[in-house]
Amino acid sequence: MTDKLTPQVRIILATVLSFLFFALYDHFFIPKNPPLTETTLEQNATTTTATRAPEVKSSVASGDVVAQPPMATGKEGEIIATIKATGYEVQIDRLGRIAKFYLEEGKYKDDQGGRFQLIDASQSLLPLEIRFSDKAVNADAFVMSYSADKSTVDVAENGSSVVLTQTLSNLVITKTITFFPSGKYDLHVQLSTPKEYFLSPGFRPSIAVDSYTFHGALIKKADGTVKTIADGDAKADDHFSNARIVAGADKYYTTFFYDLDKGLETIVSVGKDKDPILFVKGNEDMKLSGFIGPKEHVKLGAINPELTDVIEYGFFTFIAKPLFTLLSFLHGIFGNWGWAIVAMTITVRLVLYPLTYKGMVSMNKLKELAPKVKELQKKYADDKQKLNTHMMELYKKNGANPMGGCLPIILQIPVFFAVYRVLQNAIELKGAAWIFWVQDLAIKDPYFILPVLMGITMFLHQRITPTTFTDPMQEKIMKFLPLIFTFFFVTFPAGLTLYWFTNNLASIVQQFYVNKLFAKKHEEQKVEK
Repeated sequence: MTDKLTPQVRIILATVLSFLFFALYDHFFIPKNPPLTETTLEQNATTTTATRAPEVKSSVASGDVVAQPPMATGKEGEIIATIKATGYEVQIDRLGRIAKFYLEEGKYKDDQGGRFQLIDASQSLLPLEIRFSDKAVNADAFVMSYSADKSTVDVAENGSSVVLTQTLSNLVITKTITFFPSGKYDLHVQLSTPKEYFLSPGFRPSIAVDSYTFHGALIKKADGTVKTIADGDAKADDHFSNARIVAGADKYYTTFFYDLDKGLETIVSVGKDKDPILFVKGNEDMKLSGFIGPKEHVKLGAINPELTDVIEYGFFTFIAKPLFTLLSFLHGIFGNWGWAIVAMTITVRLVLYPLTYKGMVSMNKLKELAPKVKELQKKYADDKQKLNTHMMELYKKNGANPMGGCLPIILQIPVFFAVYRVLQNAIELKGAAWIFWVQDLAIKDPYFILPVLMGITMFLHQRITPTTFTDPMQEKIMKFLPLIFTFFFVTFPAGLTLYWFTNNLASIVQQFYVNKLFAKKHEEQKVEK
C-alpha cells in the first residue's frame, strides 16, 4: 500500500502520526509524578536529609568533593522564620534553607482548596542549602542551627529582609535575604573565613510534573544560549562558567538563581534517578538574586525580560515565543484567554493563508486530473517507468504539481508544534475561564463539548476537501482520523482543543472559498465552450 500513497497523503499522515506520537507517547508511556500533598510531605519529611543530593564535584577549582549532609536528626524541619507576602509564604528552617514555599493566590489551589506548596522538606535539595567541600565543616554546618534576627516578616512593596546567622567552630556564616512581593529575592552570603562551598537554588518544584512538558534543569549560559537537562537525562557532572540563570523547573513553576552581570559558576550534578542537581560556587562575600514561583511572563518580565527564558518551549522556542507574545497581546485586547486563543488561531491562519491557498489549489487541480491518472495507471500497470513518465507529462501539461500540496503542509508543521507548546506551557491559562462551561483552559473540557466539536469540524473539513485517493484502504484510514483525534483530545487541555477546533473552522471557511473559485472557473469554461 505504501507505494500507492500520494505525496500529499504521505505528508498528512506523517504530520498526524508525528502529533500522535508526540502527545500520546508522553501521555501513556512516560511516568508521571502526582502533585504533592500535605500527607506525602509529612511521610517523606522524616527521611529526606538522609537521601539528599549526591556528592558534587567542584570542577571549578580544587576538584574537592562537596560532602553529603549527615543522617537526619529529626530537627531539620524546625522553622526559625516565616515570611509572608500577598502572593506567597516562605518558611525557613534551622539550617538556613527555604523549607516550605506556599502560593497564596486563589487559582493556585488543589481540589480540596489547599494552597500549592512549591518547596517542601521531601525534595532532594532545598533552596539556599550550602554544602562545604571540607567534610568536617560540612558535618558541623548540618548540626549547628542558624538564628534569625526576626521570626516573622511581612514583605513590603520595596522588599523586606531577614538575617540568618550560623556559628560553627571556626566559621560564621551570615545570609541576608531580601524578599519582594513578586517572588524575587536578593541573597547576600558572607563567611568570616574563606571556605570553598556550593549553594543550591533547590530541586525543581513538583506540583505540575506531567509528561507533556519539560521538567528538570535549565541553564542560560554566558553566551546567551539555553541548555536544558530533563529529569532522568543527567549523565555526568557538568560545569558552566558565568551562567546567567540557573533554574529548576516543572511545567508551570520554577526556582532559580540569576546574576545577569557577572554570571554564576555552576555545577550540574547527577542526582537520584539521573535527575540534574544544581549548585553554584560561592565565595566569602557573595551576592546574587533568586526567584521562586509560577512561570508567568508578566511577572518574570517585570523583574527582568531576560528571566522569561526559563519558560521552555523545546525545539520550536524561536517560533513559540513570538506566538505567546501575540497571544498575550490579544489577551490585552479581549481580556479573556479563550477569545485570545481564537483570535491568535485566526491571525496565524491569515498569515499562512498564501501557503494554505497554494496547497488547496494544488489539491483541486490534482482532483480534476484524478480520472486521467487512473486511466494511465490501468494502461501502464505493468510498467512503472512509463507510468511515471506519462503522469509527469500530464501534470506539466495541466500546470499541476503533485508536490504543490506538500510544501505548505511542511512549513506549517513547526507552527503547529509551537502553538502546541505554547498552550501546554502557558500557566496564564490555569484557572482562566472562556465561556460558561469552560472555567479552566489548562485542564480538559469537563463536558467534552470541545473535543466533540473538534471531531465534527475535522470530519466536515474532510468532506469538502478534494482528495486523490487511488486505494480504498487509504480513504478508510483518513475517514477514521476525526474519530481518533476526538478520542485523544478528550483528555487534552481545553485551550489546546479550542485552538484545534478554531483551526478546523478556519480551514472549512478557506476550503469553501477555494472550492467556490474552482466551481466558478468550471462554469466559465463551460460557457466558453
